[in-house]
Parts: sequence; C-alpha cells; structure tokens
Amino acid sequence: MATCCSQRAGETEEDIGRSSVNLIEGEARCGGDILVLAPARVAGRCRATWDYASDSPAVTKAESVQWGAASLSWQYCTASELKRLTLALPPLPEQAAIVRFLDHADRRIRRYIRAKQKLIKLLEELKAAIIHRAVTGQIDVRTGQPYAAYKPSGVEWLGDVPEHWEVRKIRQCGSIVGGLTPSMADRSLWGGDIPWVTPKDMKRFTISGAEMHVSAKALEVTSLRLVPAGSVLLVVRGMILARRVPIARTVEAVTINQDMKAIIPATGIDAGYLAYRMDAAQATFVPMIDEAGHGTKRFPTERWRDLALAIPPIEEQRQIVIYLDNATARLTGAVESAQTEIDLLRDFRTRLIADVVTGKLDVREVAARLPDEPPEADELEPLDEPEALGEAPDDDASDGLDPEPEEAEA
Repeated sequence: MATCCSQRAGETEEDIGRSSVNLIEGEARCGGDILVLAPARVAGRCRATWDYASDSPAVTKAESVQWGAASLSWQYCTASELKRLTLALPPLPEQAAIVRFLDHADRRIRRYIRAKQKLIKLLEELKAAIIHRAVTGQIDVRTGQPYAAYKPSGVEWLGDVPEHWEVRKIRQCGSIVGGLTPSMADRSLWGGDIPWVTPKDMKRFTISGAEMHVSAKALEVTSLRLVPAGSVLLVVRGMILARRVPIARTVEAVTINQDMKAIIPATGIDAGYLAYRMDAAQATFVPMIDEAGHGTKRFPTERWRDLALAIPPIEEQRQIVIYLDNATARLTGAVESAQTEIDLLRDFRTRLIADVVTGKLDVREVAARLPDEPPEADELEPLDEPEALGEAPDDDASDGLDPEPEEAEA
C-alpha cells in the first residue's frame, strides 16, 4: 500500500504535495510528476500520516522543504526534499481514530460537493438551451414565437435560419488579434493599470478586469496590442480546451497573453451577440481542437475563423443580447452561489485536516461514537476538480507573439 503525492504542478505551489485520497493497493504505475510514499508500517486502513497528513498545508508548506521552480510557471519538489519533512506521529490507535473521523467527514463533504456540482451542470445546460434558441433563430425574442419565415442557410450545421438573417464566417465578423507575455525580468513592464487577460481570468462571460496588469511601457516597447472594450475573447491553448472553449466579451480595454485570441468586431456586429453565438457553437468546436507536441490542447485559428454563423441585423443583435443578459442573470447567479459553497467546503476540509493531523483537535472520542458506514458506490466517483486554466510557460516572452493581426474580410 502506498500514497501518491504530486511532485510538479503547472499552476502554483498550491498543487504541490497534494496526495491521493485512496491508497494504491496492488501493482500500479505512476507518471514522472508523481512521488510514491510507502509507509514502513501500516495497520488496516491507518494512513493518517501518509494520506491526510501529506495533504495538509502543515506539511506541504513546511519551511523545512524548499520547493523549486523549473520555470516561471512550473513548480516542483524532489524525493530528497520530501524526505526532509518532519511529521508528528501519534500512536497507531490514535492514527486509526483520526482516519476514521476524517473518512467520515470527507464522505459527507464530498457528497454535498457532488450534489452542488450536479446542480451547476443542470443550470449550465438550461442556460445553454436558452442561449441556443435565441442565437439560432428558433424563437424571435421580441415575441417569444418562431419567426414568420425561414430559409436554408446553405451550411449543413446551421440548417434553416430566419429569412432576413445573413450568413457570415467568423473572420468576416471582425479583426482577429493575438497576444503575448512581456518579459517577466523587466518589472517596468508590469504593475500598471492595463488588464492583462489570461485563461485564468476567463471564468466569466463578461470581462471587466484581470488578475495581472501591464504598464503603458509594455505597449510601447513590445508588440502587445490593446484590445478595445466591446471585443470578444477566447482561449486557444490550454488544457481547459479538453472541456470547452472559454469565450467572453470585454467591457474594458485589455491586453491578452499568447494563449488567447481577440475578435475586434466589424461594423454591424455586436460583441455580445458574437460572444453568445460562438459560445453556442461549442459542439462544433470539438473536432477542431487538437494537441501540441507536448500534449497541450490547442484551437488553431485557421480552423475556427472560417466557421459560418447566422447574423441578424445589428438592432436585432442588441435586442437578443439584452434578452439573454436578463434571461441568464439568475441562472448565472445560482451557479456562482453554488460554486462559492463548493469553494468554502473545500477550504473547510483543508482546515479540518490540518487541525486534526497536527493535534490541534482531538477526535478520539468522536471517532469512537461514529457508526460503521461502508463507502457508497457513488462516493467512489471522482469529484469534478476546479477547471485548470493554466498558462503556457513564459520562459521566452516571444513564444506566443503573433507576427501581424489578422484583418477582417469585407
């Protein structure tokens, strides 16, 4: 029996040292980014030291271990560093009580999180259905009824569209521009008041800021381009593409990194409508996504820019956007509320484990009163982890540079 511990993480140090919830029983193989901890003595399911303890901030943030950095965005630790950790070991009977208590608490926390995740999926499906009906012309949002007349779009996946709508390729809807990462070594390029949007910021449909900011100098001395408010942003590289293509509209002028593209709308195109319309085409995007040599998902511009969309007149686009903003607001709020509850439960679990395995909370009496409860079958299913909207390594700021913006066709 053994416990797996993460050796390297593509996000931050928060991911390093995270252990598996279950022991490895029998033969198994692990990847190069995993360290295997094999306890010298195990009694039954007594794994507090190796599983719960190794997943505690008290261990992963221990000052005795110096977590290294392979690059600006990849963190790692080594087996020799992990061996230097010092753990406080209670007697085996107390370890068993700790595991019994934490298993009991963990099952309930995971059950509640799973219920919230299922609710989020249902709400997202309902929201997607509302958006799809409006942007494909299945209903006229002004009347709530189908349009009076339809015509063949000439595009198989679009089918029939309202008679007065026009069919355009995405590249005919605006200018497509890319981004880059200014040199991290030059601090004068950072810390300004210009938002620098990365995939990590693409968690909302409307972008009004970013975690990181660049200075005006970055626009002067690099090819980084300011994307005006009222543009559409999308992620074109990263593991999040295995699930969906994040798409958003920006209400503030921003810059973007090399894993993003922006569409600056042409005359007669509303950014909100274009963003909603593209987001409704997620199923069509799936076969266009491939992998780079190192396994990262990518969404090549040359594949999606020729995708045809049905476009209503500009005033009707704006009416559709107002309708969808109002119709989806409560659903979005419910999703955010459920996600907040999930985040709070994850934080509670982390704090609870830390208090128990460091001896701040004695759970022996509570554990002795707990009923025997074999794990349910559905509890063996993994939880949906938070979306990993990671960035590509920024060792070379020119890696993601686009030579020239791609201009819209007339």
